Amino acid sequence: MKKPFDILVAGEINPDLILTGDVKPEFDQVEKLVDAATLTVGSSSAIFACGAARLGLRVAFIGVCGDDVFGRFMLAEMQKRNVDVNNMIIRPNGQTGLSVILNREVDRAILTHPGLIADLQASDIADSLLAQASHLHVASYFLQTKLQPDLPALFQHAHSLGLTTSLDTNYDPSEKWIGFDELLSKTDVFLPNKTESLSITKSADVESASEQLAQKCKLAVIKLGADGAIVCNGEVVVHSNSISVNVVDTVGAGDTFDAGFMFGYLNDWPLQKSLRLACVCGALSTQKAGGTEGQPTLEEALTFL
Repeated sequence: MKKPFDILVAGEINPDLILTGDVKPEFDQVEKLVDAATLTVGSSSAIFACGAARLGLRVAFIGVCGDDVFGRFMLAEMQKRNVDVNNMIIRPNGQTGLSVILNREVDRAILTHPGLIADLQASDIADSLLAQASHLHVASYFLQTKLQPDLPALFQHAHSLGLTTSLDTNYDPSEKWIGFDELLSKTDVFLPNKTESLSITKSADVESASEQLAQKCKLAVIKLGADGAIVCNGEVVVHSNSISVNVVDTVGAGDTFDAGFMFGYLNDWPLQKSLRLACVCGALSTQKAGGTEGQPTLEEALTFL
């Protein structure tokens, strides 16, 4: 029997306030003008969820937010994008996190107020919810500090219930990059970018990094930005180029890439085709401001395959 959801995302939830302009902030009360300001869906997990739903996957989300302006904004925006938020944990007196992003073409600076970003725990994710999904995805590993200790056990438990698992760590603010061996052994699809993969493996190049990582997880998928991506299953390394686009900003491009790859993975596509879809989705998402506005439908993405 088909399950209600293709993917359950267990993640952080916060909006992004994106300020766009070729400026650099200065203290001493110096005021500078930006070209645009946009409040949009933020957080790696939520952007991934929206991207997967945009492609046609059935997506449920569990996380923690406050009963405040930012929390209500996120829930409404995710619902508009067909993400099921009925299992969200809402803390009446809590404060939803917020990221302020200063965007300058292909580069950006980010200031994040964590709020409730770290509050989700493995014990919050009931078996009854897991049983409704075919796959469990976790992102922002280093920000979800209360989820970290029990995540290997959660992934193993998900496997026992018939789910597959995927992980996108995002950047480690401590830059220590430790504690992954046990978790990766229970991860079916690992989705780091180039910096993250080299930092975790201490490798000199991404091909050797992918091969090392694929010895620990089933699939290592490394994002290379404009240079495309590679995937390794322990036997072969497959590369795909990206496509040329007019970049407005790169916010959420990696998360939209992840959504593209997971669509192919969950539909049993060949690695090359899944990777190509991922590269196309990530690239197309950069053509509009914010992480979700440029996310393609499957039909839009397939025109580039």
